[in-house]
Amino acid sequence: MTFIVTRDSVEFAAAAERFLHERIEYNVLATILVGVLDGRFVDSSSVFAYAVDAEGGIESAALRTPPWPMISSELEPVRAGELIDGWLAQDPDLNGVNAVPETARAIAAAWAQRTGGSTRCRTKMAMHQLEAVTDPPRPARGALRPAVVAERELLTSWWQGFVEDAGVIGGGARAIAAVDARLADDGLFVWADDEPVSLVAITRPVAGLVRIGPVYTPPEYRRRGYAGSAVAAVSGRALSDGAHRCLLFTDLANPTSNKIYAEIGYRRFADWEEHEFEPRSSFCR
Repeated sequence: MTFIVTRDSVEFAAAAERFLHERIEYNVLATILVGVLDGRFVDSSSVFAYAVDAEGGIESAALRTPPWPMISSELEPVRAGELIDGWLAQDPDLNGVNAVPETARAIAAAWAQRTGGSTRCRTKMAMHQLEAVTDPPRPARGALRPAVVAERELLTSWWQGFVEDAGVIGGGARAIAAVDARLADDGLFVWADDEPVSLVAITRPVAGLVRIGPVYTPPEYRRRGYAGSAVAAVSGRALSDGAHRCLLFTDLANPTSNKIYAEIGYRRFADWEEHEFEPRSSFCR
C-alpha cells in the first residue's frame, strides 16, 4: 500500500470520492471535501492523503482543513507511521486527528514517536444513525422552521455558544462563515416557541446521507425538549426529501444528548475520538 499526500483537492476527489461514499463513517470526510471543492475553505491550505493498494484500489483516506485537525478513515494501525511520515512533509503543523478510536490512537502514537511531542484524547464521541423517526415521548411546544437571513446575528451568537460549550475550533469569524454557508444551503433551522429557542444544522445530502449538527439551545431554554423535537423534525424532513439515513455525533460525556436522540430513533453504531497534539517545543517556552 502506498500513501499519496497532496494539496490538490481535485486529484484527491478523483481518487477517493467514491471510496468516501461507501461507508457512513466516512461522511465527515465526504462532506468536508464537498465544501473544499465549493471553495468554502479559502482561508485554509488543505491537505489530503489516500492509500492505494497493489490493484489500484483505495484503502484509506484523510484530509485536513487548517486550523481543524486531520480527519481519517479507518486505517490499519501498522500503517499509521507511513501516513504520518508523508503527512508531516506537507503539513508539519498537524495539530490533531479525528477518527474511529483505534485509528485515532495509532495516528496519535505515530505522530508522538516521530516528533517527540505529546498527545491527549480531547473528546470521545458516539456516532448514531437513523432510518426512521420516532415521535419524541415528550413533544416540545412550538414548531420547526427554516432559519432566515434576518436572524443571522442571533444564529451566529448561538453558533459561538455551541463552540464555547463544546470546546471546539470554529468561533469568531469562522462562526460567521459557517452560519452564512448553512443559510446559503438552506441548512439551518430553528425551533420556534413564539420566538426562536433552539438551532439545528444539517449538511447537504452526500450519497443519500445527511449529518445533523451542531444542535444548540441557549441555557435559558434548556430542559424543555426543544432540541429533541427539533432534531426529530429536521431528520424527518431530510428523509422525506430523499435522504436514506441521518447521522449525528454525541459527546459521550453528555448522557442527556445520548438519551434524547435515542428516544427519537437514533441508534449508536460506532465510536469516534479526537486526539490533540502538543509539539515538544511548547514545553520549552
